[in-house]
Amino acid sequence: MVGSLRLGLVLLGAAVAVLGGVEIALLAFGNAGPPLWLLTGFTELGWTYAAAGLVAWWRRPSNRLGAILLVGGLSWIGAGLVNTTVAVLIAAGQVLATVPLAVVVHLLLAFPSGRLRSRASRIVVAAAYAIALVGPAPQYLFTPAVAPDGLLFVADRPDLAALSGWLSPVGGVAMLAAAVILGARLRHAPRAGRRVLAPLYAYGVLAAVFVPATAWARDLLGLGPELRFVLQLVVLAGVPVAFALVLLRGGFARTGQIEELGAWLGSVEAARPTLEQALADTLGDPSLRLVFRVGEGYVDAEGAPAALPRPGSGRAVVEIDQAGAAVGAIVYDASLIADPEPVRAAGRVVGIAVEAQRLTAELRASRDALRRSRLRLVEAADQERRRIAQNLHDGLQVQLVLLALDAAQVAKSADDAADPTTRDAATALRIGIDDAAAALRRTVHDVLPATLIERGLATAVEDLVDRLPLPTDLQLSVADRTLPAAVEATAYFVVAEGLANAFKHSRARRLAVRVTHHDRGLEIEVGDDGIGGASLEAGTGLRGLADRLDVLGGRLVLHSPTGAGTRLLAHLPGTDPPPAPPLPRAQPPHGTGSPCAS
Repeated sequence: MVGSLRLGLVLLGAAVAVLGGVEIALLAFGNAGPPLWLLTGFTELGWTYAAAGLVAWWRRPSNRLGAILLVGGLSWIGAGLVNTTVAVLIAAGQVLATVPLAVVVHLLLAFPSGRLRSRASRIVVAAAYAIALVGPAPQYLFTPAVAPDGLLFVADRPDLAALSGWLSPVGGVAMLAAAVILGARLRHAPRAGRRVLAPLYAYGVLAAVFVPATAWARDLLGLGPELRFVLQLVVLAGVPVAFALVLLRGGFARTGQIEELGAWLGSVEAARPTLEQALADTLGDPSLRLVFRVGEGYVDAEGAPAALPRPGSGRAVVEIDQAGAAVGAIVYDASLIADPEPVRAAGRVVGIAVEAQRLTAELRASRDALRRSRLRLVEAADQERRRIAQNLHDGLQVQLVLLALDAAQVAKSADDAADPTTRDAATALRIGIDDAAAALRRTVHDVLPATLIERGLATAVEDLVDRLPLPTDLQLSVADRTLPAAVEATAYFVVAEGLANAFKHSRARRLAVRVTHHDRGLEIEVGDDGIGGASLEAGTGLRGLADRLDVLGGRLVLHSPTGAGTRLLAHLPGTDPPPAPPLPRAQPPHGTGSPCAS
């Protein structure tokens, strides 16, 4: 984001430089009047405004004063077109001739945050722009000598052209209203602020009235046109420099930031930025991060663990306290914000909001920790199932098979020895061992099917469907051995439980099973054409499955209207949730507000 802002400002600066260069070339072409250095005064003034605006915008991206200064620079370049020899450009320059003065009024009333804070300010600024655009219009619309090649000329009406003189007092009223608003702000400003605001406001008002004042006093003071123009340029050139310097000065940067954060806190818009984004915009650091104190560590807004920067990282930390307790911290780029005091001031403003979000983050962290704890229990249970099933299959079941073979051998030996009693006992023993082995295989299958362990979900589901006495439509789209073990086992249990319930209770004539793996996870559907009326609360099987899916981040849905069959739907994520790393322990923030450097 920092790179994109820098690139955008560089491109804007290049565009302004090119526009100014083109204007100077046009002024030089065919000029036989005043000296070129005098004609280029508007262009140079435009460059001054634009340069101050770009610097202010770069240092304070969320403050609109930089953009206003840049608009002022473009308006000065536009006004300078009146001195070219191209009729269309002269007309554009006439339209924009006094807009720069309206920009000065806008700067005065928008300082220091770049926003117009009151309805009166917005009305005065709108009036200033309207007067700047409308005031000169009667001259070029109704005076043939003023209109360039008749482009803007409407009619030769000296009576209407005289309206320009009547609009000048209206502009004076707007300037007076702006002065009243500024005076009221001065009265309410702190003493330290008044020492800077008073001369800044006075200079801004002086600059806004200086241009018309020198025009009125030219005969009284005997000022020549060149001297008067130079004086106007010098006074007006100081405006952007003064505003940019004061804006970037620590105290008024903080004033603007507090206003911007106050606007965020007072906003009820659903689309307003997050608190972290508001702080980043206000302090001019797109990389800023807001973390919340939970126990002995920190978490982010989502409840994920967050570590404070290490020494030597170039990052700095300012803790946020509320009622004497640490509730969070602001982590920022020390190269962008050299003075930590603005960060502390911002932290004090948003302290209550940080505490509220901290509680939310703590709840999310607790919820995630609980879910991961349940997940560990599920995984441990599945591992134990696999261990038991494997041990029964590889150990006891093999021993029973061997015993059955031994019993068969004993029976054969007894038969050869014509010992019917021993033969019958050995045969009965072999049959009993075979029955025990079959029961053991069923137990192993119930614990966890060997097919699932050895060959994966798709084969295990096919085997499950093949065992059913009812016709079943099966759709499988699952690659073997691509899913986590817990997900595979849960999917199998969903299919098994759905088919078992359908076979036992639904009186269905036909079943359907669909298992699909895609980018969003695993979708499972078990349906029947039975009597319906099933409920998740009717037994422990579906309730247990619902809990198991919830632990894995999935969900279980049952549609079973009476008389219309049943559909059991399950969704599982394609991967296990990541294990929860421990919360980083809170460390001293390396000299609160200072760069994290050793």
